[in-house]
Amino acid sequence: MASASQKKIIDSSKRFFRWAKVTYPREMNSLSISWIDTLRRPRQPQISSENVFVSLDEVQKLLAAPVPENNLALLRDKAAAAMLFLSGMRASAFTTLPIEAVDLENLRLRQWPELGVHTKNGKKATTFLLNIPEILAPVRQWDEFVRKSLPGSSPWYAPIAHSWGDQFLSQDEPGKTRSQALQKRLELLFSIANLEIKSPHKFRHGHAVYGLLHAQTMADYKAVSMNLMHESIEITDSTYAPMLSSDVQERIAGLSGKATSTPGDELEVFLNNLDRESQKKALMFIAGKLAQ
Repeated sequence: MASASQKKIIDSSKRFFRWAKVTYPREMNSLSISWIDTLRRPRQPQISSENVFVSLDEVQKLLAAPVPENNLALLRDKAAAAMLFLSGMRASAFTTLPIEAVDLENLRLRQWPELGVHTKNGKKATTFLLNIPEILAPVRQWDEFVRKSLPGSSPWYAPIAHSWGDQFLSQDEPGKTRSQALQKRLELLFSIANLEIKSPHKFRHGHAVYGLLHAQTMADYKAVSMNLMHESIEITDSTYAPMLSSDVQERIAGLSGKATSTPGDELEVFLNNLDRESQKKALMFIAGKLAQ
């Protein structure tokens, strides 16, 4: 059985035994709480797997792939690849995201179930796009195009109809297998760009890795976690930290070449970077603390 299934079985069994001991104390007198607490799944060696994600370089190659100007479907798919990387959205949420939920002026997305967005477990959140201008360009181009032709309730990843070789946006209701259709369309785009095919979810991995690598503080790290709509930063860390192994290697290798620093050095640098007015305020604050 899978590790998660084993854990569920053990947890259910422990709850049952505790219930039985409370409900039938006489019959379960010989069943001790300490024995119940010993129930846990056996430890298993950690199985390493290759961490796969779509990198920024791969997204740039997808966007640079040659596509005829009259091929509306492939232009849409390029915009989809860019949006998936910039947003970190799941495929089910992306394919049900209406035009009215997209606010590119503020790089904001309303992943709200009441707007028809199919989020995991019905979660509601306002999330944001990475501000990478060259990747945002096709997203803005497609956004402008669909807003001119479709109502705000229509999907941003709009269906495209074909007639006598021409392609045009359709207002028909998308099918229930929209996520699978997105995967097939992206597979075609990967093939045109001569890249290894990766699933739409790997764009989410790429978004997370890019965000975590560029995080400078724990606040940045928390922001990436919230943008992924995770319940806690621990989920983000356990899911995506293994993907940063190559970066960890480079950082550790570079530590020996860095000069040592002390808290005093860091404080001096911080104070030197303040303007004169802020330095005065800092001095007053420190003086107040010393006087206490």
